[in-house]
Amino acid sequence: MPIAISIVEDDSGTREKLVRLLNQTSSLHCVSACATGEEALQKIPRERPDVALVDIHLPGMDGIKCVAGLKAQLPELSVLILTRHSDTDLVFDALRAGASGYLLKDMISAELVSAIEQLHAGGAPMSPEIARKVVSYFNQAKTPGDVEKLSKREQEVLALLAKGYLNKEIADILDISIATVRMNLRHIYHKLHVRCRTEATAKYLGH
Repeated sequence: MPIAISIVEDDSGTREKLVRLLNQTSSLHCVSACATGEEALQKIPRERPDVALVDIHLPGMDGIKCVAGLKAQLPELSVLILTRHSDTDLVFDALRAGASGYLLKDMISAELVSAIEQLHAGGAPMSPEIARKVVSYFNQAKTPGDVEKLSKREQEVLALLAKGYLNKEIADILDISIATVRMNLRHIYHKLHVRCRTEATAKYLGH
């Protein structure tokens, strides 16, 4: 089945371009395109897409609040921020609100398709500029020894996570169940004081 996607973008030209791109890709299908966060919070929970592409600067409710509202109603929804803005505070506000990926709009191309597929598979795609900001943040803010506090198994899981492996692949490599991988990830997030795999990876890379 194609990956079902909803778009939240106020610029009509960009919105139409995204719809065309998604619908001409056999692995993707656009189920809705909303111009405001308020419209998104009404439509998207009914449609229950797999992925939502959300701009940050929207008229009325901003994209950060929209993401938080969507995740409150659809915890399993994967959210990809797609914006022109690379401000560090916005990046982390978006991740804290529940976004799992952050791309700049100059990537509206075949790279976007790849990023959506990666996100749906459990990855955390980010533009290189954004990834550098995340790593830099944790290099400066990390607590020394956090990674070393992890158990041997947790360090093995985190090392594979940082290399981009998905939960199922980690389970296969370590010969453990996916449930055990998820349990280890919960422990890792708690011990590293992070909220998602993106932040955990950045902290690992900076340790």
